[in-house]
Amino acid sequence: MEVLPDTSAFATKLQNTLIQYHSIEDDKWRVAKKMKDVTIWRKPSEEFNGYLFKAQGVVDDFVNAVIEHIRPGPCRLDWDSLMTSMDILEHFEKNCCVMRYTTAGQLWNIISPREFVDFSYTVSYEEGLLSCGVSLDWSEKKPEFVRGYNHPCGWFCVPLKGNANQSLLTGYIQTDLRGMIPQSAVDTAMASTLINFYGDLRKALQKA
Repeated sequence: MEVLPDTSAFATKLQNTLIQYHSIEDDKWRVAKKMKDVTIWRKPSEEFNGYLFKAQGVVDDFVNAVIEHIRPGPCRLDWDSLMTSMDILEHFEKNCCVMRYTTAGQLWNIISPREFVDFSYTVSYEEGLLSCGVSLDWSEKKPEFVRGYNHPCGWFCVPLKGNANQSLLTGYIQTDLRGMIPQSAVDTAMASTLINFYGDLRKALQKA
């Protein structure tokens, strides 16, 4: 078993980092990709030599249903087309765990399958919820996967003003895929992956 930091302090620091991202002024972001119902922005990450991506779109469901689909659990694996496996390695409380998951290859397998081990934390935020995570340096690895690393990332979900049946979902993602990949390929993949994430999530919520 791996030795983890003080869980409560670790979770609070992660939460505060995401709230800091959420308060970054609009003029600091540059549009990376825009669809009619989702916009992706990016800015240089302060964590690694890559980008912090911001995604935002409206989802037709209540906050709790949306976050239940995003947070670690069997629901996520059912609909997320990028994710190929998920295991909860340690449970601390209902809203806090360590999970290991794997992702499919991308861009015609220019980006090969990846493995991640993340600390995940879900907490109330304003009128909604925040589900956030960060990768851990977990020693046990699957040899057939490249180990990627998620710097602080997360999803804010709040009721849409004037319509509680809809939710405004805003995500912050900064993933170091590692391995020998051109940065331009990573940037293209990240923007497309986030667009697909919203599409997959909306379809899953319609079926639920």
